[in-house]
Amino acid sequence: MLIKTLMVGPLQVNCFIAACEKTRKAAVIDPGGDGERILKVIEGAGLHLEMIINTHGHFDHLGGNQLLVERTGAQLLIHEGDLPLLRRAADHAAAYGLPAVPSPEPSRTLEDGEKLPLGDLELEVIHVPGHSPGGICLLAEGHLFSGDALFAASIGRTDLPGGDHNTLIEGIRSRLLVLPDDTVVHPGHGPDTTIGREKAVNPFL
Repeated sequence: MLIKTLMVGPLQVNCFIAACEKTRKAAVIDPGGDGERILKVIEGAGLHLEMIINTHGHFDHLGGNQLLVERTGAQLLIHEGDLPLLRRAADHAAAYGLPAVPSPEPSRTLEDGEKLPLGDLELEVIHVPGHSPGGICLLAEGHLFSGDALFAASIGRTDLPGGDHNTLIEGIRSRLLVLPDDTVVHPGHGPDTTIGREKAVNPFL
């Protein structure tokens, strides 16, 4: 698996491009903005964008949705639980004094346990609510794209609409900490970490 990371948008979200090295089929995870820059990386690497996946519906993770959908025709995917957030993302951004481009409707919604084919790869959908009702993580070949559920030495906020601290902690413990310790965690903000490191040092866990 080929992984490229860009920090995008006004809140410096980690946008990940995950691709099958053999087939060059790619997915963009959380294009929070700077769609033109994301496209340049995709084109420069000779990749074909198949999917745009939002780990959740907060505005800082989906500012590039519209441009990427319009320019590539790729599927836009999100969990059904976060459709209300996606549809009101521009309003939420305005409440923080930030501009936001409204997102198009998703091509379809995702379900827990679903496996998304990407060339010779599969991205497994893991529903971990608590930061938002429809928050998901994506697992492939020992790499976990954790959205805003789990960070290096931290966890996602639960004081936003639809958040719930106990739900998030339970989801992390039962769905993520059971993964192998050497699983590399790519969070929505901040540096990469591993499951083993978070089990050992994360003060929230």
